[in-house]
Amino acid sequence: MLLLDKDRFPRDKICGDAQGGKGMLVLRELGLHEEVQKIPHVNINNLIFSSPKGTVLTIARKEDPTKPKGAPSGYVSRRKDFDQVLFQKAKQWAAVLENFAVTDLIIENGFVRGVKGVNTATRENQEYRAKVTLGADGASGITAVKLGVGKNPEKDDCIALRAYYENVEGLSDGIEIHFVPELIPGYFWIFPLPNKCANVGVGMVITDMKKQGVNLKEALLKIVSNNPMFKERFQNAKLEGDVRGWMLPFGSFHRKCYFNGAVLLGDAASLIDPFSGEGVGNSMLSGKIAAKVVEKSIKSGDVSENALQEYDKLLWAEIGNELKQSHRLQQLGRYRFLLNLVIDKAARSDEIRETLSGMLVNEEARKQFNNPLFYLKLLFS
Repeated sequence: MLLLDKDRFPRDKICGDAQGGKGMLVLRELGLHEEVQKIPHVNINNLIFSSPKGTVLTIARKEDPTKPKGAPSGYVSRRKDFDQVLFQKAKQWAAVLENFAVTDLIIENGFVRGVKGVNTATRENQEYRAKVTLGADGASGITAVKLGVGKNPEKDDCIALRAYYENVEGLSDGIEIHFVPELIPGYFWIFPLPNKCANVGVGMVITDMKKQGVNLKEALLKIVSNNPMFKERFQNAKLEGDVRGWMLPFGSFHRKCYFNGAVLLGDAASLIDPFSGEGVGNSMLSGKIAAKVVEKSIKSGDVSENALQEYDKLLWAEIGNELKQSHRLQQLGRYRFLLNLVIDKAARSDEIRETLSGMLVNEEARKQFNNPLFYLKLLFS
């Protein structure tokens, strides 16, 4: 097995830096849970939301009864640190070549047979052949593009910007998602890091960005400087480095991820949660499922897309319903009155907060968001 990467580790990766319980479960299976806990991080025990009118709601983390008992909580750590742990583990199982930029696929008789690329250190053109090629090269990676599936409908693609700020006030053990008027139907986030640092960002679906003519960088800087909820918290804060952006391909679009001799993983397979924007957990799960299917296909001597389609079936059986519900939650965020209604009521009611806490971790309970009776109950609670 050969792992190719265009960068040299440790390297930065533009990300919101929040890791959920799904990814932590895979880390436990890999024996990496304790290693990850050694890197600088903040354990997350709360979700903090604010409505367009400024009501703040804190929802305490609740155990998911559908998941194994004692499943780990989420946390926030810089991807540079997190990925370095994964990379060191991968080196125990695979040959590794860094500074290799893939430029094309080797396709013969309708099958992907490997990749072509350039060693960016030596400028030497090289190619590597394999029985199966696994494309884990991101939303705009060459694998998906060359296979003809590298573009989602704009309603299923989100542009996000991330900035690191030092000396941010009011951070806690909660990740913050704020539905501020400047960005509806997008959102503004603050994810706490150690030593009063924070990952701060904004995100908006491309169709909405174009329709409203939003400049995301201007919106981000304006929110931290002028919004009454945040300007004091950022009064003495210092921007660390540049504001950087990336594409989030949402799992609301079911992208084809299996081909003759190839499969797509993670962002390349468009698996990002449409509501939370979290992608690491689904990426790790896709790798876990793909590994089993690919191993089976290689042993049987059949690496056709008919055989590798099992990967897609198993993956979407695992995450498909969750992604559908998350997409519907994302649609809820388009309506200010519903955001104000849900958050206002929950902020005043222990019972509703308890219900929402369960809905955020339980896929079946989350379906209540689509039931008009749920909102009638809120109105009269």
